Amino acid sequence: MKSHYRSHYIRDLHPGMDGEEVVLAGWVHEVRDIGKIVFILLRDHTGIVQVTAKRGIVSEETIIAMHLPKESTIQIRGRLSLSGVAKKGFEIIPTTISNLNPLSGEIPFEVTGKVPADIDVRLNHRQIDLRRRETTAIFNIQSTLLRAFRDTVLKEGFQEIRTPSIVKEATEGGSDLFKVAYFEQDAYLAQSPQLYKQLAVIGGMDRVFMVTPVFRAEKSNTTFHLNEITQMDIEMGFADHSDAIRMLKLAVTGMVREVANSNAEELELLGVRPETDEVVEVSYVDAIKKLSENGARIDFGQDFTREHEKELSRLYGNMLIVKGYPTTLRAFYSMPSQKDPEISNSYDFIFRGTEISSGAERIHKPEMLVAALESRGEDPSAFSSYIDAFREGAPPHAGWSIGLERFTMKITGMENIRECSLFPRDRTRLLP
Repeated sequence: MKSHYRSHYIRDLHPGMDGEEVVLAGWVHEVRDIGKIVFILLRDHTGIVQVTAKRGIVSEETIIAMHLPKESTIQIRGRLSLSGVAKKGFEIIPTTISNLNPLSGEIPFEVTGKVPADIDVRLNHRQIDLRRRETTAIFNIQSTLLRAFRDTVLKEGFQEIRTPSIVKEATEGGSDLFKVAYFEQDAYLAQSPQLYKQLAVIGGMDRVFMVTPVFRAEKSNTTFHLNEITQMDIEMGFADHSDAIRMLKLAVTGMVREVANSNAEELELLGVRPETDEVVEVSYVDAIKKLSENGARIDFGQDFTREHEKELSRLYGNMLIVKGYPTTLRAFYSMPSQKDPEISNSYDFIFRGTEISSGAERIHKPEMLVAALESRGEDPSAFSSYIDAFREGAPPHAGWSIGLERFTMKITGMENIRECSLFPRDRTRLLP
């Protein structure tokens, strides 16, 4: 769509437009003066195009205007011309160049990547880092993941909802909470939308989903953790864990497929291949047996380490659902198996060696919730409003959540989750 400042994005240009006048807007990526010719590589968020000014053909005023500092914000009006040497097969011959906002500050690092910059320097100046092609590629892929998630669940009859980020009590138990002053009361930033999406299903909304921030006050400094993350959640009424697993497979494979179809250029730039593995399902018991047979130390009742998850992907493939975790390893609201109460109707999705999603069938009977909380040393009275809701006709239900940043990290091949959060919040970072 045209705007006041541009007629086309760079991605929309093609050789069939030879001779057409275009108006482009973006940033100066590179400038080269080789005597008779001055080049600008113009960049917008969709790509880069070569702008070529030959002395004696374009005006001297235009030649002078071409000499701009890198990262200047400019508008170029010119003519598209076929070229045998330009990378795209065409170039732009400029007629006018407008500097829309002359630089008055120093660019903190080289956007072209010719001089590597430390990740903390880049995150301190995220508005500049977002101009890097690699960073743009990451968030183009993340946008596709979000779109594909919504498209998939909407087609399956889910309704989007919003839930509070400020809560009265811990939503999952534990102490990793950010406490906030809420007028005359104490409150917390939500660890999860879990209890609220269950209440929505109890209320008859039946199939709900959301994309929501959650907050974990873990004092972690690893490359896998953030203190504010984005979750893609669903909850299904009148459903068990098998129903939710089928929905999880449908969502993840749909998201992976859409990235492969829509982001081939970004995947190539990042040096990542599209995922082609089929989803394999395996029980927790069989998974630990397989790990033990291959030299790993793990016993029943232990959770998987990062090394275990990597090994499971090596053994079973890059898209793996492990189901039937020990009840003691899962959240208090996870439904125990009728056949064996030590096993819960729960599951994780391990993608390329990292868990990206977790879910379970939920306990929908209040007396079971009370017993589950007491068995973990929790005070059921702290969850009284939640438990009481299950006394009013709560249906069987199940659900899961996918961590957006972690999924983005694995599908883009990044090593640090901070690369995959637009403005990450970790133990020390509150700016920008």
